[in-house]
Amino acid sequence: NDYIMHLAVGTSFSIIVPTSISSVLTHKKYNSVDFDVVKSFGLFVVIGVILGTIVASTLETKQLVLFFSIITFCLGNYLIFLKEKKTNSTSIFKTQYKIIFGFISGFVSAQMGIGGAIMNVPVLKFFGYNINKAIGSAAAIGFLIAITGTIGFLLAGNYKEIDAPLSIGFVNFPAFLIFVPITIFMAKFGAKTVHKLDKKLITKLFGLFNLLV
Repeated sequence: NDYIMHLAVGTSFSIIVPTSISSVLTHKKYNSVDFDVVKSFGLFVVIGVILGTIVASTLETKQLVLFFSIITFCLGNYLIFLKEKKTNSTSIFKTQYKIIFGFISGFVSAQMGIGGAIMNVPVLKFFGYNINKAIGSAAAIGFLIAITGTIGFLLAGNYKEIDAPLSIGFVNFPAFLIFVPITIFMAKFGAKTVHKLDKKLITKLFGLFNLLV
């Protein structure tokens, strides 16, 4: 019980690795992945994930759950009340902003066991990316987050020598094997669906989803 949230977060990261690959490949077909921002912004996100994983391993389950809830609630409200820009311009996403927001995004994602879409879609939207491009690029960044997070929680769990059945570190293998086939299929289905919906509707639905979570 002391490490139930840690196991949930670590296992979630491991599930996101193959899921994000499926999602990115689908978004790539619709030309909705900006690999330049994935490389430049993603680097700082990974640094944030490494530090966030270290901090997360020191927190109690209740603290992690509270952190997850507050962040998700705030970002959900942001997307629901966000006003769409008439024109999209990504020129304002300068290096200093990538460093700041990349670190924050990675640090927060590490505490929550998420691929960063909840954080990175609002960030990319704020800096001028349309919702489709924001979701596709966030999925690719999510792969980097998931790989880093999985390794981090594997090592952290081994370091703490937790005694969790059928788990290595903070990654539970039965849960991984059960969820991966479902999430891979749904990621592909979801990515295709996004490109058929109105952009404003997608933003509001994404915000509503965060609130429900």
